[in-house]
Amino acid sequence: MNIKDKIVPQVRNMPPSGIRKYFDLINEMKDAISLGVGEPDFVTPWSIREAGIYSLEKGHTHYSSNAGFIELRAEISSYLKRRFNLEYDPAREILVTVGGSEAIDIALRALVGPGDEVIIPEPCFVAYKGCTVFTGATPVIIELQDKDNFKLTPELLENAITERTKVLILPFPNNPTGAVMNRRDLEKIVEVLKDKEIFIISDELYAELTYEGQHVSIASFPEMKDRTVVVNGFSKAYAMTGWRIGYACGHPDIISQMTKIHQYAIMCSPTTAQYAAIEALKNGDEEVRSMVREYNRRRRVILNGFRRIGFSCFEPMGAFYVFPSIKSTGLSSDEFCERLLLEEKVLVVPGTAFGSCGEGFIRATYANSMENIFEALRRIERFVNRLPACSTQRAAQIV
Repeated sequence: MNIKDKIVPQVRNMPPSGIRKYFDLINEMKDAISLGVGEPDFVTPWSIREAGIYSLEKGHTHYSSNAGFIELRAEISSYLKRRFNLEYDPAREILVTVGGSEAIDIALRALVGPGDEVIIPEPCFVAYKGCTVFTGATPVIIELQDKDNFKLTPELLENAITERTKVLILPFPNNPTGAVMNRRDLEKIVEVLKDKEIFIISDELYAELTYEGQHVSIASFPEMKDRTVVVNGFSKAYAMTGWRIGYACGHPDIISQMTKIHQYAIMCSPTTAQYAAIEALKNGDEEVRSMVREYNRRRRVILNGFRRIGFSCFEPMGAFYVFPSIKSTGLSSDEFCERLLLEEKVLVVPGTAFGSCGEGFIRATYANSMENIFEALRRIERFVNRLPACSTQRAAQIV
């Protein structure tokens, strides 16, 4: 028996994440600097860690309810109202999940299947397409444009909608570009969607990491709330990536079905992480503000650094990534990243890891120390200065 042939095609034919090979390479290198990993360099604030430790010391190691502790769901409800003017009933409209990724997965499994289409704006988080394909639904890709600051425009959305469209994934603030959608941008999207029977999965994991104005959720528009599933979590804002704790909010008819999938597949989210998350929402606001201030400082440094090197780079207003164009080097995204890693020991991620329209771009994270960012920029500039295409351009400028 050929075991590989017996694996279901939608899993067998799905390529692994394009990021993995770079992480494997850097793990074997000394003195390498990673601007590749999409997680905070900060440790989880002490009061949050302490809450998790205390729960273990007290022997609180049993299952919670499938949807998560009601105290945590109440704190999530209060937080969303306080920060984003979103109202959700803790008892019926909030589900605690194993990170935001599980929330995305089970939302798709609850909403779509074979014959349905899911609109996915790219470049984007790598999980959306895979989770869509695993349901049997068809991903419909919208290629976001640099000229639009990688925002979803109503024209692009209109052109992608068909009679089979069931879900739009709205990934803002965006990984990998750092793009955000403000209220005016979202109003145009709402105008397109308001009379159509299309659900929205709004991935708002980077909502706290917004550097100009306040994050706005599409669920704050009354005509969109009932058909929007808001996905959020603790990984990015609270530096809790390894705790694996997130949540989904939405209409009770959707959340109840997502809870059913979660119940069969997971049972409940880790209770130690739930106790820590309660503390994060109760007392973590100042820690979040402090981390956001530091990210903002680094954001300006790395943006100016790439521009000084000669790369075109729009200003990201969210998340903790920049997405510069490396087209002037004459290298593909993959070639640039592999050579930079091998020659200068700096890890950045090719834009193609987030969709084919990412060709000609790289993702670099500023979730790293200022010292490492400065050193990485020095190494990148040294690498670029050795490239023939860039040398020719500089010579032409001198002439």
